[in-house]
Amino acid sequence: MPETSSSALPRQVADAYVDALIALDPITGTYLGVRESAGLLPDLTPAGQEELAALARETLARLDEAERRPGADSDAERRCGRLLRERLTAELAVHDAGEGLCAVSNIHSPAHSVRMVFTVMPTETDEDWSAVAERLRAVPAALKGYRASLELGLERGMRGGPRATATFIDQLTEWTGTDGARAGWFEDFVTPGPAALRAELDAAAGGANRALVELRDWMREVYAPAVQDAPDTVGRERYARWSRYYNGTDFDLDEAYAYGWDEYHRLLGEMRTEAGKILPGADPWEALAHLDEHGTHIEGVEEVRVWLQRLMDEAIEALDGTHFELAERVRKVESRIAPPGGAAAPYYTGPSEDFSRPGRTWLPVDGETRFPVYDLVTTWYHEGVPGHHLQIAQWAHVADQLSRYQATIGGVSANAEGWALYAERLMDELGFLPDPERRLGYLDAQMMRACRVIVDIGMHLRLDIPKHSPFHPGERWTPELAQEFFQRHSSRPPAFVRSELTRYLSMPAQAIGYKLGERAWLLGRENARKAHGDAFDAKKWHMAALSQGPLGLDDLVDELSRL
Repeated sequence: MPETSSSALPRQVADAYVDALIALDPITGTYLGVRESAGLLPDLTPAGQEELAALARETLARLDEAERRPGADSDAERRCGRLLRERLTAELAVHDAGEGLCAVSNIHSPAHSVRMVFTVMPTETDEDWSAVAERLRAVPAALKGYRASLELGLERGMRGGPRATATFIDQLTEWTGTDGARAGWFEDFVTPGPAALRAELDAAAGGANRALVELRDWMREVYAPAVQDAPDTVGRERYARWSRYYNGTDFDLDEAYAYGWDEYHRLLGEMRTEAGKILPGADPWEALAHLDEHGTHIEGVEEVRVWLQRLMDEAIEALDGTHFELAERVRKVESRIAPPGGAAAPYYTGPSEDFSRPGRTWLPVDGETRFPVYDLVTTWYHEGVPGHHLQIAQWAHVADQLSRYQATIGGVSANAEGWALYAERLMDELGFLPDPERRLGYLDAQMMRACRVIVDIGMHLRLDIPKHSPFHPGERWTPELAQEFFQRHSSRPPAFVRSELTRYLSMPAQAIGYKLGERAWLLGRENARKAHGDAFDAKKWHMAALSQGPLGLDDLVDELSRL
């Protein structure tokens, strides 16, 4: 770890941690725009994981000293110290429990990180492509390290779930092109590279592809049989540990489960009202099915990308100066089509630290060419503007007022997802969903997040379905019941629902942070509004809230209420 002064304050400790982390994790460096990271990949072995844990322990010890120094009680230092301590403590709890030895998922695993980092690498010059080739040559060693961690996990009884394993094997088959549908992902990625580097790029991509094939074969022949009788769910103890990791708080999980049901019933009533305006006498999902066939659509993949770009640009024009005060570089966000072979849900990637790479939204199309507007509008308010992009780009913009840690890697999932869901609600409050079609789409998205709280907690904790529920009252949750419930209360196709359920099973407690994070943001705003009375200024509050950096939900409500 880089040396820090004996008089260092929490923000300096946090920044030294980022420097040391980048040295161990070049993937993080690339997302931050650090060119020296471009040709490298992290050590994914158990020893590599332990190096990261040792860095976290050393940083916490330095933070203990820093928080005793004069000046550590200022707002800026206090917030940074609270975040750094909470995050590193949560990460160490996950590491010490051996969770990194069973990291198998359809969306969030070391193998996914290795592949996805290439999508944010610059590819404008021969030098850029040389770095791509160098990183491709590092892929086999990185994947062998990942496999070594999974092998140790099997020895210690830490096993990934069979559903996530089966899905991951299918993804590896698609990425390698061994399904016959297309070339291997790495081989396809280097196709636009310069002629002068053609042989080098093709050879490096071929080696990376063979490493994926080897991993796929081992997962299929060794790992899958070894985990076939493992539970897909994690139980209360592991779930609580992951809940702290993703949410920055120790929820009363039974209260959170009950809240999910309360939101379900509230939203169901609103959805029925909007559905009646679209198709009199229809229930919400009949009305949504009607919109799938007869509602407003965008035809064509490039056309939908352009349409989504326009939607975000129009939102920026309408909100800047009225409800937000945006810097010019924060105003830039790009709409992209996601590379094939990932999960079914849209996502966002933030800008590099210097904004040379802007924030980007990504739409997976999975072969589709016709896209219903009702589903897209609220999703892009969530992923783009005023959702993830405004928050994450604003952190980068005010990095000089925060620590580098706060502005980049110190995020808390429930804070970010809670803000994005709050952003959807804000657009509804401000009248940006003026017709029943778009508003039903918004409510459908909200219902999905309420259902996530119900099924994620319910199936992992193996809770009973309430006796007043219209769905299998009194029965105990299973993944099979969760999939049926989710499908029954979603407009999305079965493939999306299956992908979502696998995500919940392999990322326990992440999915509950959307609705419970939104609740924290709403409570913080209400407390601030009560404190200021008629003098409450929503634009000022929004910018102060977005500029304070990330916090766990334990600290978020307290800090928002003070603004």
